[in-house]
Amino acid sequence: MTNDQLKLKLITADDLNLVLELDQACFSGLWTLDGYKRELDSPNSVLLGLFTPLSPVKLLAMGCFWSILEEAHITILAVHPQYQGQGLGQAILYFLLKNAHELGLERVTLEVRVSNTAAISLYQKFGFKTAGQRRRYYTDNDEDALILWLGNIQYPEFQDYLEKLRLKLSDRLSQFDWSIVVCQ
Repeated sequence: MTNDQLKLKLITADDLNLVLELDQACFSGLWTLDGYKRELDSPNSVLLGLFTPLSPVKLLAMGCFWSILEEAHITILAVHPQYQGQGLGQAILYFLLKNAHELGLERVTLEVRVSNTAAISLYQKFGFKTAGQRRRYYTDNDEDALILWLGNIQYPEFQDYLEKLRLKLSDRLSQFDWSIVVCQ
């Protein structure tokens, strides 16, 4: 297998069909086309995607956060089921955190299903701590959500932490012959 270069970029209106396909594959249609359009139009929303031209699936992963005062609130993190377990979720999370840091935000929060042990494990690897629980948060099955929290992302130590994460991520991706090019 040759090294596959993934492109990390901000999602645009041209990508919305791919976004809806990934949403459907991961969440059975969590957000609508209008919902994603609102994200693109919002100055407080950051929506990133990992793209490849070498696969029938063009958008392999995506993540979104809302910038609310000094907080990044992660609203979505998705990796196509065929590509899970290859470090792509780590990649999206790393770039969401890096982006939040560069925007001067001070902390990151999110909700995650209590049953989603893979996601919880990923967030814990990145230093997230449980801050609480929301009872019956998910309307499809009344499942509870854990509230996870990562603070102090403007502290100087966080920049070092991000670099350590980047190196680990690079090692993980190379196991699957992935590399990432950041597009502006």
